[in-house]
Amino acid sequence: MIPGLGEKYDIEIEITSKPRQEYGTNEYLATNLPAAPAITIDGKIVVKGGDISKKKLEAVICRHLGLEKRGLFSRLFKKNQ
Repeated sequence: MIPGLGEKYDIEIEITSKPRQEYGTNEYLATNLPAAPAITIDGKIVVKGGDISKKKLEAVICRHLGLEKRGLFSRLFKKNQ
């Protein structure tokens, strides 16, 4: 899911994967990264300790990039203005 969004929006995605035991070490805690599983964008935690839907992650990426993903009601009202 994440690599596909990286290609779609031409953004760099860095994936950090470690054995579960390493996330509890003092060395990992010193990095100030959130406990896994987590997703951060530009240092801001999007989700920590759980899953996120592709739709929600894509919306967060769009907001970060300044792209507005408009919903049905927003599009309808925009046309009527």
